[in-house]
Amino acid sequence: MPTTVLVVFLVVYLGMFLGELPFLQIDRTGIALLGAIALVALGEVSPEQAAQSVHLPTLLLLFSFMVLSAQMRLGGFYTRVTRRIAASPVGPPALLALLIAAVAALSAVFSNDIVCLAMAPVLADACLKRGLNPVPFLLALACAANVGSAATLIGNPQNMLIGETLRLSFAGYAREAAVPVLAGLAATWAIVAFLSRGRWALDAAQAAVLPERHEEDAAAYDAWQTAKGLLVAGALIAVFLFTDVPREVAALTGAGLLLLSRRLHTNKMLGLVDWELLVLFIGLFVVNHAFQETGLAARAMQFLAEAGLPLGAPAPMFGAAFVASNLVSNVPAVMLLLPAAGEPWSGPLLALVSTLAGNLLIVGSIANIIVVDCAARRGIRIDWRMHARVGVPVTLATLALAAAWLLLRFPA
Repeated sequence: MPTTVLVVFLVVYLGMFLGELPFLQIDRTGIALLGAIALVALGEVSPEQAAQSVHLPTLLLLFSFMVLSAQMRLGGFYTRVTRRIAASPVGPPALLALLIAAVAALSAVFSNDIVCLAMAPVLADACLKRGLNPVPFLLALACAANVGSAATLIGNPQNMLIGETLRLSFAGYAREAAVPVLAGLAATWAIVAFLSRGRWALDAAQAAVLPERHEEDAAAYDAWQTAKGLLVAGALIAVFLFTDVPREVAALTGAGLLLLSRRLHTNKMLGLVDWELLVLFIGLFVVNHAFQETGLAARAMQFLAEAGLPLGAPAPMFGAAFVASNLVSNVPAVMLLLPAAGEPWSGPLLALVSTLAGNLLIVGSIANIIVVDCAARRGIRIDWRMHARVGVPVTLATLALAAAWLLLRFPA
């Protein structure tokens, strides 16, 4: 019955908003999975229908790039890049610019969450070693990772979902996203540099309460493993840009080649795959498909249209993507809004807004949470106020730039 599906849907998205369910030890992934299980157990969705509702190309693409990112982590690539940047003989503002550029470029290919996970601890240790206040650089890392990941259809999970579902051109999207992303990165540098002026150095009081550095935790650099990963990544980008081979097929082939290794054991590679994220996708696919089948989603869209907020128009879609991404996180928000994305501008708008909105608050992006948690393990405090002081202006500036560009490109 529609009522049962509606209740399950609302409970799941309440969990997406809260991050947990009261009195239960369960996170967003568990909530999405249990929602899907409940629908099957209650007979609202058959096991066959549940399987058919999962968008396999998106899962294959996501899994494949997790394997590629695991290759780069185990090869020590991110560690080496971070240390090279941190050792650059330049002042803090120039160092900040180098960091933002490198993080954005890496996030556009290897996924923002993985880049933050690998680089944040190394960056924190390197800043402490130089006597620099690590907070501005860590905040810039998170912001740049989010902004940079918006540049391509493989930069983050929600962009993969949008690109695969709407079958967007890889090169076409990259052209649309290039200007707002580059302008957004410049704005990110300007905002962080302005807010950090006079606060670059680590004062004696801060240094006294910080624990010893943990540089030994970083992966050792392996030139051969890094070269393999870069070669596969370069080949995949070329395939995406210049051929019609399905992206998920090409990416899965690349992942298979990387798993054929004499030195890196399969369990190490697969151990770095974010299985929880894949399960989250599966659960949400089932729950959202069941909700769509009830017709309630179509009625909700009709209601919004009659109220003057048609999601088929750019402004309402822009606002809905921004609000939903900060309420329930960007992946669930994108799944909710994808059925309304039927116009040429819908894909680029949804990808840009859902990604850029993630910088607003710590909980808006997994990348933010990763960086803040890493800082806490190093004894570096970044609370929500400190993050918002940078995240809010960065979000407003980058979204304004994206809106202006989309208006210029799609004036109708």
